Amino acid sequence: MSSNVPPFSELIAGCTSSAVHLEMRDTYAVDKERQQFEAWQHGARLDPDDRASWWRPWLDLIQETVARGVVVRRARIVSEPVSQYIRFEHSGTFTNIAAGEHVRWLPRRRASDIALPGNDFWLFDGRLVRFGHFSGDGALVGHELCEDPVAAKLCAQAFEAVWERAVPHDQYQIH
Repeated sequence: MSSNVPPFSELIAGCTSSAVHLEMRDTYAVDKERQQFEAWQHGARLDPDDRASWWRPWLDLIQETVARGVVVRRARIVSEPVSQYIRFEHSGTFTNIAAGEHVRWLPRRRASDIALPGNDFWLFDGRLVRFGHFSGDGALVGHELCEDPVAAKLCAQAFEAVWERAVPHDQYQIH
């Protein structure tokens, strides 16, 4: 499934205007994030004054992308009360904001009438979709690249509907 999908860094490097990411899971078990989540559960917190300790090279890539004029937005649909994993994500989202991402949160109950794709995705320049496939426990299974205009349109419309209803990160209160 992922063998022919270019690395994310290559996909975003080819992006010229917008990159949007829709996350719809309440937990992820991706290797590096799992380690950070476990540390967070034991009391570790990111220091806003210690940028060198933040998630690199991801944040550097986003910062470089935004500096090229690409608007990067991330929306998260979450169940409430939120899972411990979402609490962890929320606590570290200030790093995404500092890198130049715009992040919003949408309680799942407010997304019931939005037509959503079946998987999380990144949409580059409104035309190229990179779907993320996860197992039931949140482990990354692989990625799928899609250039189908119908799928890209569905993802764009879904993202914009979520974005319009979602709460900006600095206003979203964890429940």
